[in-house]
Amino acid sequence: MSDEEARTRVVQGPYLDELVVGQVFADAPPVTLTDGLAAAHKAIVGNRLRLSLDDTLSTAVTGQRGLASPALVWDVSIGQSTTVTQHVKANLFYRGLSFFRFPVLGDTLTTVTTVDGLKENSRRPGRSPSGLAALHIVTTDQHDRPVLDYWRCAMLPLSEGAEPQLPADDLGAIGREQRGDLGAAVAGWDLARFRDRVPGEHFSDLRVGMIWVVQGADVVSSAPELARLTGNIATVHHDAGSAGGTRLVYGGHTIGLALHQVTRALPAMVIVAGWESCDHTGPVHEDDTLASTVVVEGLDALPGGGGLAHLRVTVDARRPDGSTAPVLDWRLTAVMA
Repeated sequence: MSDEEARTRVVQGPYLDELVVGQVFADAPPVTLTDGLAAAHKAIVGNRLRLSLDDTLSTAVTGQRGLASPALVWDVSIGQSTTVTQHVKANLFYRGLSFFRFPVLGDTLTTVTTVDGLKENSRRPGRSPSGLAALHIVTTDQHDRPVLDYWRCAMLPLSEGAEPQLPADDLGAIGREQRGDLGAAVAGWDLARFRDRVPGEHFSDLRVGMIWVVQGADVVSSAPELARLTGNIATVHHDAGSAGGTRLVYGGHTIGLALHQVTRALPAMVIVAGWESCDHTGPVHEDDTLASTVVVEGLDALPGGGGLAHLRVTVDARRPDGSTAPVLDWRLTAVMA
């Protein structure tokens, strides 16, 4: 080996075969939520959640001003977890996401990612070997208070020449149960005051089976900018060569636009309490146009009034060539007053 070769280091993330169950990644930089970060995020994915737009209303309902959009919070958290998944080929799902508290601007988020399961995909001639990594992600604030807890499943390549010796973990059950009570984070909020001040359909107006088809789709733009903004270093979102010729849009971008459309269907939504699941059913690229359908699948009253609305959101992408394909199947829980 030459002196130059000895001095040269390749900067990259781990391949699937370099991960082990129980491995912990805690090296992502902490991120302080700021007005500028929130404004740039809103410009890309939108934000019509009143509590994160109206400090007067937020103070009256939550006792705090400057509430951060939950989409900004989960995007920063996911971005911090990508130290593990720089080589990602696709993200298959998110599961069991629970908010334990809702940060405000000025709070600083730190994320720890743990490998919970590994499974190699079946090897086929002509296809590079790959597999799945189930990751448990926990985000806390500057006081070490829990903010988010969830799982995601990333498809990663194996390193060149890797032997088929990975665990064959059953990833089907990982993340199926959410941590904690989804209503606990809003237990001290004055939902009656929100209901009195905000027009639109509230919890008592909803019925299981209600459907909204959102007219007026949203184009996907500024995809690498959103990835950089939220610290997402997965190369497929930045480098077309790594993505096989066309950059993939970060999954949180699709989810953020879906939330923007959900709040058009339910403009009196208070906040997102968590997700049961979120499956990426197809790839999204810049210049795709996304449209959502929202269905009420369940309703649970909260002790102090208002309640939790369990929603299913399905998103279709209209491609520049005129074709249409499903890209997201998201089951989230919204707090309604």
